[in-house]
Amino acid sequence: MAELLRMRRSRGVISGILLVLLGLWGGLIEFVGPYFHYAYTPDTTWTYTTARLWLDILPGAAVFLGGILLVIAAGRHIALFGALLAAAAGAWFAVGTVLSPLWNHDVALGGVPAGTTVLMRTVEQIGIFTGLGVVVVFIAAAAFGRIMSVPAGLAPAAAEPAPSGSRDTEIIG
Repeated sequence: MAELLRMRRSRGVISGILLVLLGLWGGLIEFVGPYFHYAYTPDTTWTYTTARLWLDILPGAAVFLGGILLVIAAGRHIALFGALLAAAAGAWFAVGTVLSPLWNHDVALGGVPAGTTVLMRTVEQIGIFTGLGVVVVFIAAAAFGRIMSVPAGLAPAAAEPAPSGSRDTEIIG
């Protein structure tokens, strides 16, 4: 059983590194984005709000931690937990702003895109929340599948041959 839980460390490294970078992006973009006019309101640098905690910092930290677990894991169970954690956080990036009115008295958390054109507001929505979440879920799911796959060196169990002297059925005929 312990042999099945072991895996090569290289199995989740690339996905883990990508998830670490995406976690950093998701957790920090709201704080540094206003430097180059890419933000949600309040569009001032390094401004903390509870909306940013729930919609940016916590999911970004979860994606970051999931990526770290994928990079350092030598066992499947740790790597699978990291992939699932990152996928859940990615899903939260994608739908958190939509679900936030459920607990915030019908007011969406996170503010509105600070862009002045429709194109810039769309790019901000995709790059900060929805698109980021979709990409994180995709990478985490790919890592999950790669970890769950049976290595090529493992041969399937051979079927036992039936004893030649006994018959389980009668010939009708």
